[in-house]
Amino acid sequence: MKLKNGFIGMLIILLCVPLMSSGAARAASAVITLELDGRTLESDVPPFITSRNVTMVPLRVISKGLGAQVEWNQSSKTVTIIKGGNELKLTNGKKTAVVNGTSVSLDNPVLSRQGRIMVPIRFVAENLGLQVVWNKAAKLISLYTGAEPPQASDPEEPQLPSVPVVPKPTVPTVPDIPGAGSKAMKGVWISSVYNLDWPSASSIGKIDQQKEEFSHLLDSLKAIGFNAVFVQVRPSGDSLYPSSLVPWSKVLTGTQGKDPGYDPLQFMIDAAHDRGMQFHAWFNPFRATTDASDKSLAALAANHVAKAHPEWVVKADGKLYINPGIPEARQSIIDTVLEVVKGYAIDGVHLDDYFYPSGVTFDDDNAFKAYNAGGIASKADWRRDNINNFVRELGEQIHALKPEVSYGISPFGVWRNIKLDSTGSDTTAGVSAYDDMYADVRTWIKQGWIDYVAPQVYWSLSYNTARYDKLVEWWVNEVRNTGVKLYIGQAAYKVGAANQSAEWQSGEQIISQLKFNENYVEVEGSIMFRAYDIVVRNPSNLSGLLTFYFKT
Repeated sequence: MKLKNGFIGMLIILLCVPLMSSGAARAASAVITLELDGRTLESDVPPFITSRNVTMVPLRVISKGLGAQVEWNQSSKTVTIIKGGNELKLTNGKKTAVVNGTSVSLDNPVLSRQGRIMVPIRFVAENLGLQVVWNKAAKLISLYTGAEPPQASDPEEPQLPSVPVVPKPTVPTVPDIPGAGSKAMKGVWISSVYNLDWPSASSIGKIDQQKEEFSHLLDSLKAIGFNAVFVQVRPSGDSLYPSSLVPWSKVLTGTQGKDPGYDPLQFMIDAAHDRGMQFHAWFNPFRATTDASDKSLAALAANHVAKAHPEWVVKADGKLYINPGIPEARQSIIDTVLEVVKGYAIDGVHLDDYFYPSGVTFDDDNAFKAYNAGGIASKADWRRDNINNFVRELGEQIHALKPEVSYGISPFGVWRNIKLDSTGSDTTAGVSAYDDMYADVRTWIKQGWIDYVAPQVYWSLSYNTARYDKLVEWWVNEVRNTGVKLYIGQAAYKVGAANQSAEWQSGEQIISQLKFNENYVEVEGSIMFRAYDIVVRNPSNLSGLLTFYFKT
């Protein structure tokens, strides 16, 4: 009996050997490789991808591979990483890190695996001034110490012409205001909030690095074929320029109100115009802060609106907003915009969709009672009237100063669903600009209060809830014969993102949308969100696809 059982056991082992080998082969094929400037980095514990799609590597890779100084404090479970003047502090299990003294959110905290401390490689590398490229098919993470990594084509995409080197023009030329010809606008948003696109977290407080990064960003965008940048100059009730009204933004130095030592806005305008590109100053009008924690509020500059005029501010959804229902508060925002219009040779003023926050309680009962001279019965109608007055008055005052400056707004992509309004779009979106953000874009267009509208149509051609083609057609009908130009806001940030559906896993979705836009003369171009996703992340060689489209 024992002999029989032993024989059966050996038979089971022999039968499992092929399966085990196959599993080992699959595991081997899933191993993630890291390279620094083409040199393979050794790792004693294999890197792995978390459930949040964040690649984690052992500290040894950071210290030995990247040559950074690494210190581990066992009592506080905190790792300190220092390289090139940058200091990062990450604590085990904590969802924030400290970069050069500034708290920054983490997609995945530090954790322990196989007796090793694991850290998020993209976060660490980018904050040390490196560029990171992820090749999903090859399971390869490439790190580059230079300003720009080589742009490798995805193996499944056809080979496209390489991006040509564009010489800097000897005589600066600025193109006409968008709309002079069909598909004239080839714009891209550059976000400064959270140090997303520019300036990078690693460049905080470093003038030369900030200038170099912006110049390189423009060179890359220009080479692809973009002709306009929409740069966020007012991220959170602050500024990227010397202002007598609002404080310096903390994205420049790490401290709100601290002079960065140069005028970033003037530098950016000159850099754009030197390359024949338009510069549009992008303002977040009513957002005062991105965080309402006691620590964040204590760090605000004395002349920030939340401290100078707390009676104007409403807390909602963990942020602070300037109350659009207070006329004096609205005029303060207009004054801030006009300060830029007067002082700088910008090509346009651009607003995004930060009016009233959607889906949250907004405590403006007192303002509704105090500032309702027209006796508007419905608070919703009163809110829309507040935004209408703001949009109209801002446009009038901009054009009174400089008629040539373009003035436009980028609202949420759905004005109203057809279920609530028979003239709305054939969509079933959970929120709408009119009903949830109190943005009556139709009125702005019909009254000619804006020069262009750039709806954020951030959905695919097959997303039935809010289909791209149906929404573009709806907006085309809205602007037809009005004199208001139409640019379509497109979601480059969704391409290749792990949390997006299959149709977004290829850059062809964006190209198909651009081709669909060609069906309508009313669509005079597009603006893409955002620069980092096109130039740095570059999923599925999106930058190459755009280059081919723009230049053929």
